[in-house]
Amino acid sequence: MSELKPEATSATENGHLALNAEQVAEYLKQHPDFFTGNEHLLEKLYVPHQRGNTVSLVERQTSLLREKNRELHDYLGDLVGVARENDIQFTKTKKMILALLDAETLDDVAVAIDESLCQDFHSDTTALLLFSEHAEEQNNLHLIKREDAAAIDGLVDQSQTRCGNLSELQNQLLFKEHAFKVKSAAAVPLVKGETLGLLAIGSFDPTYFQSNQGTLFLDYIGQAVSRIVSPMLRNTQA
Repeated sequence: MSELKPEATSATENGHLALNAEQVAEYLKQHPDFFTGNEHLLEKLYVPHQRGNTVSLVERQTSLLREKNRELHDYLGDLVGVARENDIQFTKTKKMILALLDAETLDDVAVAIDESLCQDFHSDTTALLLFSEHAEEQNNLHLIKREDAAAIDGLVDQSQTRCGNLSELQNQLLFKEHAFKVKSAAAVPLVKGETLGLLAIGSFDPTYFQSNQGTLFLDYIGQAVSRIVSPMLRNTQA
């Protein structure tokens, strides 16, 4: 068994070595196995409890272990919840991507986007705005000349998804008859070698899209849509 060295003391009392609290604490830190074989001492050590009571060290350790166990249980529960939510989102995203791959026209793409984001992800309205020399509007598809889209220059030139509130003019350009209802939105630039346009997702809930939220999922959708619409756009302008 480890023994305290005489040089670790600072005074004597009645011929016995006297230790201060700091020296005892340092010794126990250096010898964490001290109580192995001295378990009986644990029952004689008492620790003040925050409620004013005094409990034995064994009881205190038991209480701490129970508390840590509860924290671990809650943490694992959170992880399971996140995993379950991710699994649900993956399934919805897979369904959306497959629908996009089946699309044969730009209008099909716009419809697939709207159905998925509004039905499965609980958005309220969408708009697929693409730059083209041939202006056209059909359902949620808006083909517009680049020079006529000055209102959204700040959204597409950033090349990164923006969430939060859009200006009144931007809402009108993107969401048309739903503009006055949209209280928050996500603007996803579509880029494939060049800027193709913008995917806009609107919600009537002012808290649905917030400026500080993550955009990983939206960025992924934007990349997928960009790759799908790029060859279609070239065909419309051929």
